[in-house]
Amino acid sequence: MPRLAISPEFLRGLGALTRPVRRDVAVAVRRFLLNASAAPHPERVRNCRDPRVATLRLADRHRGVVVRQEDVYWLLTVLPDAEAWAYAQRHRFGVNTAVGIVEIWDAEALERIEPALRRASRTGGRPLFENWCDSDLLNVGVDAQLLPLLRLMTSESHLAAVEPLLPHSQYAPLAALARGGSLAAAWRELDACRSRVADEIDPEDLLAALRRSPDRAAFTADAAELERVLMLPGWCTFLYPPQHTYANWPAYEQPVLITGGAGTGKTVAALHRAALLARAATGPVLLVTFSQSLATELSARLDLIIDDEVVRKRVEVGNVDRMAHRIVAEAEGRAPALVSSDDLAGLWQEAAVGRFSSAFLLREWEQVILAQDLRTLEEYQSAARPGRGVRLDAEARTTVWEAVQQVVRHLRESGRRTLLQLASEAAGLLGRAVGDLLGDEAPGREPYRHIVVDEAQDLHPAQWRLLRAAVPAAPNDLFIVGDPHQRMFDTRVALADVGIPARQFRLKISHRLPAEILSWGVRLRGGGPADGLVAGNAAMFGYRALDYGARPMVRGYVDAEAEIAGLVSTVAEWLEEGVPTAEIAVAARTSDLVRTARTALREAGITVKVTSLHGMKGLEFRRVAVIGVADGIVPAPDALTPADEDPTARAHDLQRERGLLYVACTRAGETLYVSYSGRASPFIPA
Repeated sequence: MPRLAISPEFLRGLGALTRPVRRDVAVAVRRFLLNASAAPHPERVRNCRDPRVATLRLADRHRGVVVRQEDVYWLLTVLPDAEAWAYAQRHRFGVNTAVGIVEIWDAEALERIEPALRRASRTGGRPLFENWCDSDLLNVGVDAQLLPLLRLMTSESHLAAVEPLLPHSQYAPLAALARGGSLAAAWRELDACRSRVADEIDPEDLLAALRRSPDRAAFTADAAELERVLMLPGWCTFLYPPQHTYANWPAYEQPVLITGGAGTGKTVAALHRAALLARAATGPVLLVTFSQSLATELSARLDLIIDDEVVRKRVEVGNVDRMAHRIVAEAEGRAPALVSSDDLAGLWQEAAVGRFSSAFLLREWEQVILAQDLRTLEEYQSAARPGRGVRLDAEARTTVWEAVQQVVRHLRESGRRTLLQLASEAAGLLGRAVGDLLGDEAPGREPYRHIVVDEAQDLHPAQWRLLRAAVPAAPNDLFIVGDPHQRMFDTRVALADVGIPARQFRLKISHRLPAEILSWGVRLRGGGPADGLVAGNAAMFGYRALDYGARPMVRGYVDAEAEIAGLVSTVAEWLEEGVPTAEIAVAARTSDLVRTARTALREAGITVKVTSLHGMKGLEFRRVAVIGVADGIVPAPDALTPADEDPTARAHDLQRERGLLYVACTRAGETLYVSYSGRASPFIPA
């Protein structure tokens, strides 16, 4: 019986077919795997560049392209007949001689570009790769057939022109060298393209290369495995090399932090890490994030990855607030009462004194006192105040402390607490328990052996102290993913300061965003560094996309009514183009705009997700419309600290508002539409 290796490109092609054709293709693939009657048989392709290539007739006027080695068929794509034959003739397939992964080459396109490069080389200029001999290039995995083209290049623009035609494992090290990097820099780029080290590499052994390429092939030995690959989203099956490496590393001796920009697959790595730990059965696993809505989404996605009910039960999915609430409730024997936001605002208004407004006092409490778990005036007097721009002398600190304590006393006397107070108290309860974390002699402690944290940038220091107390310091204790540039709340913390000396790794490639949306989003966000999670600042340098698409559409309207009409028209066009409603989202900064857009779309017979900018966190869509991005709405005036009160806090508020818009815009994997009426927000790139 044949064995199948399914390519993610095949699944994308399958999803683009009409439903009847898609059904016929799936049936034909099952028959081929099972060697059943009426199964398609491989047909050789004339004039192909790789003799291992064949096609399979999978449906009426549709063929699959396969590469065969021994009894394994790598199913690459499904296309209409003529396109399938052209694809089979145009491509060749090889093995990277340095790292042993599979590579797909558009050989025909490279042949066509050679005359243009040869003409360009005659105009003069120093050869781009003159500092490296052929053996140097071959040692970093450059394909021997590519060397003649490289010797024609005299500028980085020549290399950029052929980037879409090259495997990423070829382009990445060459780009490092073209920028003036060393061979060591090229090797670092190449090393990021593999998920495991190969002891020996046979350039003719495509099968072994496929097994070293988890992002290019999923092996299916039987009908059940095939069904799983065909039915599940691609992220359940295919992991890009860095994702695969970080998620499947056997043992981390210390906490691990994975950072990366939008679309780099941080959450996917976290989900697969939680699944790996659950299958290892070394103890209970907590997969945690900062909000319950995101926790619900994570739980549903984890259900897709783990199909074994026993294994799935080893992973608890939740948010930090619920965890803190449960710990305090168990310790006190009753559910703790929470103060409402309106009541809390009233208490801070009452406490405001002199030049210290209610907003200033609240931020000082959350960002300094609760963040550092300060218990006395003496501790507060000597504490650093990172991120706070107004200097306070000893007298001023005493005034602030007394005002804060007034609110704390009111809360205590009324038996109410805030969520951050609950987190701080829960951390204290766990910290005071005696004995082994997992032992019976430590009642009240959370019996987690592993904790996986998603959206780490939005957790408060009190919540981090709770998580640190909830898992023993041991190998594979904390696996953390986040991005300081996507922070939606003012919660800056270096993990080392809360007892989590994490080893950091970075994901640099966005696999969701086309380059046009990514570059626009980076300019919107501001490409400068962001603080938090690690000491110092995290930069966006090296963050890039491999795919290309349409530029974001930015539309200005004369008034709000025209803007809403434009939104309805745009979404209607998307639906007419065949985009499913589940793949479209609309977002706005204010609740009024959300309600207006939802009503207008509903009256037009359109039902798509309409939510706030905050509500877009952690979600993905093909097409996204962000409306109301006007001056006076984004940034939201009431979310900004007055400059005369605390200029540093105002600067942080502006960056947080930028981050909020950036998060919403980078949910779009295909098309981004941004609109405003009147004057555009100052955040919109020129």
